[in-house]
Amino acid sequence: MKRRTFALGAIVTLFIPPLRAVAAPTKATLYRDPQCSCCAGYAAYLRQNGFVVDMKPTNDLAEISQRAGVPEKLQGCHTTFIDQYVIDGHVPVNVVRKLLSERPAIAGITLPGMPTGSPGMVGEKNQPFVIYAVTKDGKEPTVYATE
Repeated sequence: MKRRTFALGAIVTLFIPPLRAVAAPTKATLYRDPQCSCCAGYAAYLRQNGFVVDMKPTNDLAEISQRAGVPEKLQGCHTTFIDQYVIDGHVPVNVVRKLLSERPAIAGITLPGMPTGSPGMVGEKNQPFVIYAVTKDGKEPTVYATE
């Protein structure tokens, strides 16, 4: 009897494909200036890395960033929301994934400006990227990661 049970189990294992846990893709909403082309490049970069991106053109980008907790001096050229976090600017995807896995008690992260060689931007990276953690309570931003 045991040999028959083993043989049946082996046959089932060979012919029935294993069940795999399929994670739902992570959704991102990216607000961008309608005239900015690098924002579309960043959205494409996120898509290439498994995110589903909904782009929303807006002329109120600075206000959206500021309401999300990003100080004016640290704003990037687009603002993305993923899982209730703000990701401002051209933040590398490995830092975004770090944020989503660690889930710190912050509003989000930002890579200020439009650094050359950052995801979605042209050129060669010529300096380390400093990504800041921001809060909504007005506390001073802190360095979250350096790339």
